[in-house]
Amino acid sequence: MKINVLNMAVLTVALALGTSCNQKSEQDAKIQALEDKISQLETGNTAVTPVNAQATSVSDPATQGAFEFPEMEHDFGAINEGQVVEHIFKFTNNGQAPLVISNITASCGCTSPDWSKAPVKPGDEGYVKVVFNSTAKSGAQAPTVSIQANTNPAVTRLRLKGTVTPKIAGAAAPVGPVKR
Repeated sequence: MKINVLNMAVLTVALALGTSCNQKSEQDAKIQALEDKISQLETGNTAVTPVNAQATSVSDPATQGAFEFPEMEHDFGAINEGQVVEHIFKFTNNGQAPLVISNITASCGCTSPDWSKAPVKPGDEGYVKVVFNSTAKSGAQAPTVSIQANTNPAVTRLRLKGTVTPKIAGAAAPVGPVKR
């Protein structure tokens, strides 16, 4: 009886080892197949295009305007909290077609843009006005505006920068009961 139990134990261990070796060789084969595929992709110079990619085409320079800003950043220095700073960025259209600004978005609600609404003919000047309101702001500030236009690249960013000095907490109306 002891010999039968011992034989069964040896047989079970042998089967377990054989099965795990079989599984190991199958895993090794799968790993090797994946490594072969990776190697083919690396050496084959095949471009993989995502399914959600949009077709692009080279745009004709004759249909584009071109910004030329003397400055893309304006430092307004140090101001006190609550002050409003305004700067006009002037630009020249150095493109071959009228430059059309379709939209300008600000990086935060403290900044509001205004711009040349009419198409700017080649060689003519246009403007982008940026107004920064420092109310409830303090420390270093760097708001930006993103311009979308018929240019290459399609988005151009302008930036204001400076430092806002916070109001002194005790300088406003007195807090608490007032003796009369």
